Amino acid sequence: MNTDLAQADPNPKHGRSRGGRWARILIPALLILVWVGVGGIGGPYFGKVSEVSSNEQTAYLPSSADATRVQERLAEFRDSEAIPAVVVLAGERELTPAQLESLGKTVADLPDTVPGVTDDISPLIPSEDGKAAQVFVPIESKDDVGDTTAAIGDKLRAAAPEGIAVYVTGPAGFTADLVAAFSGIDGLLLGVALLAVFVILVVVYRSLLLPVAVLTTSMMALTVALLVNWWLAKWGLFMLSGQTQGILFILVIGAATDYSLLYVSRYREELRKTQDRGTATRNALRGSLEPILASGGTVIAGLLCLLLSDLKSNSSLGPVAAVGIVFAMLAALTLLPAILFAFGRAAFWPKRPRYEPEVVAEEHGMPTGLWARLARIVRAHPRAIWVSTVLVLAVGVVGASQLEANGVPQSDLVLGSSEARDGQRALGEHFPGGSGSPMYVITPEDELEQTASTLRGLDGVDSVAVAAADSPSGTAAVTAEGIQAQGPPGTPAPEPTVSHGDVLLQATLSAAADSEEAESVVRAARAEFDESSTIVGGVTATAVDTNDASIHDRTLIIPVVLLVILLILMVLLRSIVAPLILIATTVLSFGTALGVAGLVFTHVFQFPGADPAVPLYGFVFLVALGIDYNIFLMTRVREESIAHGTREGISRGLAITGGVITSAGLVLAATFAALAVIPILFLAQIAFIVAFGVLLDTFIVRSLLVPALATDIGRKVWWPSRLARGGE
Repeated sequence: MNTDLAQADPNPKHGRSRGGRWARILIPALLILVWVGVGGIGGPYFGKVSEVSSNEQTAYLPSSADATRVQERLAEFRDSEAIPAVVVLAGERELTPAQLESLGKTVADLPDTVPGVTDDISPLIPSEDGKAAQVFVPIESKDDVGDTTAAIGDKLRAAAPEGIAVYVTGPAGFTADLVAAFSGIDGLLLGVALLAVFVILVVVYRSLLLPVAVLTTSMMALTVALLVNWWLAKWGLFMLSGQTQGILFILVIGAATDYSLLYVSRYREELRKTQDRGTATRNALRGSLEPILASGGTVIAGLLCLLLSDLKSNSSLGPVAAVGIVFAMLAALTLLPAILFAFGRAAFWPKRPRYEPEVVAEEHGMPTGLWARLARIVRAHPRAIWVSTVLVLAVGVVGASQLEANGVPQSDLVLGSSEARDGQRALGEHFPGGSGSPMYVITPEDELEQTASTLRGLDGVDSVAVAAADSPSGTAAVTAEGIQAQGPPGTPAPEPTVSHGDVLLQATLSAAADSEEAESVVRAARAEFDESSTIVGGVTATAVDTNDASIHDRTLIIPVVLLVILLILMVLLRSIVAPLILIATTVLSFGTALGVAGLVFTHVFQFPGADPAVPLYGFVFLVALGIDYNIFLMTRVREESIAHGTREGISRGLAITGGVITSAGLVLAATFAALAVIPILFLAQIAFIVAFGVLLDTFIVRSLLVPALATDIGRKVWWPSRLARGGE
């Protein structure tokens, strides 16, 4: 029986008891069973994330934000917490009375024919030009908004006369767009990411079993991480969203694969030195434990800095993703070694590593090939290489000014076709653009008239109404003459709904709720009410507060992340100079990635802008993950420098780690690029920035810039450790 296990010496006198042999078999088997068992429990949770997640933007604002305070009190002034859908019926000609009557009957029947639609439907409201009509249809928030809006549209299109287009827009319409866009996370995103990783691993390792083992490790890590995060979200410890879920999937798959490849590289090295797979496993674990823990710890530290964020979408992502990285490390250090121990050299079939200790001794651990040749070139011309590389990267940084990360309209969040976006345009052609998404203003009852007068005086406010329970529409217009009654002459004016001494005013804006003009109106209103107890909320105010919080977050968190990672690197490398070099080169790489992204987004994809959180997310992922490869490189360089001197150690470290780090970089870039299959602008931009930045780190920064700069500095790169006084 020609197996590694059969070649192991069974003689207890040689240091291996019968009990020890059984432990070598049982421990890996037990590890595999535990991971598969827990993974089997977590598998069904892929389809249950919606039970504990929310894509409601207001839910992620800080509790102190005005938009949050208004949202929390809306139920006090309204009978339900339904999400309003704005249905726009538009034709090329004026709508006839007969058409309006027919459409009005169909609209009135919606509560009886479409599940989720409440009875509080507004009357059909014709436009001034007579070519369109709108109606507000409340949808119960507990129902599937996507299915309900689709059913509303289908029902009205079937009844609409020829030539009349039907659009379902407003808050419910845009929510339905987001739900549909995120629906591909469990299937499409995961499938594309896994397929990309599998193809890369097959091409790199020319093996079928090894990629399966690595992907099994990654999927088990993701499944268990999802299980743990699901319950933590269920218990209310943090929040999940479709965006967080997508990033979690990609981050865990990419990180677990990277850590696995580092272990695979060490394991294959050891199989060339020893026939015994147990010895190879122990040595491989010993060699990969520190870089994997250091790399994972750095990523976790960077992610947890997001806890400083004012936005719950950011602060929740930190611990969610950190949990994923923990299980990525655990799987790479337990499950994968157990699987590879079980298969031994067969895992690499058909290119099994040969047992050739004599060849390894002759090579002195220095591989041959492309990376060895590159190492010699870097050692021969270090200054010319690092100076030219810095100049090229610096040119790319200039493009960062093209990235307009000041927020984007809600209608542009979803890429591709959007009925809600088309409906918003149709609405703006025939009605005030803010119809269906008013600016909510909560003010003391005794200041109602004064507040309404101030609102009417603002440029961009079309009309003002007050919440009134005894009004047929739930609101009553507030004009200069006071509260207006609805109905025939003599109808008494309704009484405003009062809660805790306050009333709710609704200001319909002339511009679309997600436009810059609408945001200017919100800021102007807040400036007017700055010294009073009046607060302003609504869809536009939520966007304003979100953008302001995002800008605050990136200003605060980016320096903190840099400082935390710098301290970790100093502890890991026992040096001050080397960590400063690694941080500086990684920041330069990030600036270049952001600059190229700015040029591509503006002039190639013609995106309408970017969310303020895009640079923050790009920074956290690129710096934390980019440092990964520098950690893989420099921990090996330090190991080799102890034995061979600094400059020789740099050459040997680059030559030895070149293949595995390049493979890891390709895998991580491919997994993040897979985010682009989800038609959300934010995820598409993160996909490009991180994927491009990782490739930049892999092929330029880690392969040329860092080794060349360290070689030029020499042993002083390790200052103040004892290595700084060793050989060059």
